[in-house]
Amino acid sequence: MIDIRLLRENPELFRENIRKKFQDEKLIIVDQVLDLDEKWKKEKQKGDGLRAGRNKISEEINKAKKEKNEKKARELIKKAQEIPDKIAQNEKKAKSLEGKRDYLLAQIPNIISKSVPLGKDDSQNVVEEVIGKPRKFSFEVRNHAELAESLGLADFDSSARVAGTGFYYLEGELALLNQALIRFAIDKMMSKGFRYVETPLMLNNEIINNVTDLNDQEVMIYRIANDEKSLIGTSEHSLISRYAGQEVNEKHLPIKQTSYSMCFRKEIGSHNLDEKGLFRTHQFNKVEMVVICRPEESGRFFEELKGITIEIFKELEIPVRVLRICSGDLGNLKYEQVDIEAYSPRKEGYFEIGSCSNLTDAQARKLGISTRIKGERVVPHTLNNTAIATSRALVAILENHQQANGSVKIPKALIPYMNGITELRKR
Repeated sequence: MIDIRLLRENPELFRENIRKKFQDEKLIIVDQVLDLDEKWKKEKQKGDGLRAGRNKISEEINKAKKEKNEKKARELIKKAQEIPDKIAQNEKKAKSLEGKRDYLLAQIPNIISKSVPLGKDDSQNVVEEVIGKPRKFSFEVRNHAELAESLGLADFDSSARVAGTGFYYLEGELALLNQALIRFAIDKMMSKGFRYVETPLMLNNEIINNVTDLNDQEVMIYRIANDEKSLIGTSEHSLISRYAGQEVNEKHLPIKQTSYSMCFRKEIGSHNLDEKGLFRTHQFNKVEMVVICRPEESGRFFEELKGITIEIFKELEIPVRVLRICSGDLGNLKYEQVDIEAYSPRKEGYFEIGSCSNLTDAQARKLGISTRIKGERVVPHTLNNTAIATSRALVAILENHQQANGSVKIPKALIPYMNGITELRKR
């Protein structure tokens, strides 16, 4: 959510930002918010006047009683008795105006970084950096699902039968490799100074509504029927919302936390979800990282978080590239975002394995997170990034490290977590 004070001072800044995001239909919202804000301010001033008048009458009543002017005292008391009802009506009206204003305010996108390329959709995202050289294969690269099933390490038919598409059974060495990725990523994050936290997998809907934007809620979040709770789509939701409505002591900043969790996503509108495999699923494992920091620090932390994911996949010996997300593809809470993509030798292209975002103060403001710097109340900045989503990482490992004989080499960085196993093979 944007700062209403900044909108009052410079509405054209937000209109221009909306145009950059190709959301011209939201231009009218700026005027609607400003109109509601003016009405709210008038009601607030009226309420302040009523309270001041109540205090003045109380003084006059006391004065009249001291002067033993009973008639005047009775008239003033009668007048004072009418004020509480007027104040209640005023507060109700002001609260209604504020609620309508803030509902619309939440739909105005966060100001985007100057480094965000202008573009209407994901076709106009820009490759920022390529790391690692794709391996040349002397044989036809096999699909990761076909390869995993041929090794007897995955069962996608049974999962579709018992749970529907978008789920999986992993077993044996592949299941152990999944756990190795989790432990490897957690150790990496802790070595970077992040505190490991395990979080709830369900959150109250009020929290979900504040920690995500409307589009994510519609296409991603599983709501729990007959309960005001939802399953998390990422542990970022739980990590950040822990501080909702709280004033964080400046001495504790920056807060750097990491978490492993199961994640649940509806993936509405996703293509080829019924295709076998691990690429896009309704349930998956992920190690996430979040930072809450002083406003001037978020640019530096954005680069740090991005670098950690690149480092992880370098050690997994997977070629990757950094894709800078354009304005039209950028979520409304985000100031800037890059996706980290792994190379797929089967498709001879790249696919997303993680997303790194700087939300500046938009998410913290929506959640009511604050701090005090030199005595002044300040809204801190929040950032999040995927350390590793293991299902996507498994796809990358199966494709990039498969051998001509049908086996798959384990990246050296993971061998210490594999009980001495150095390759996946049929047993």
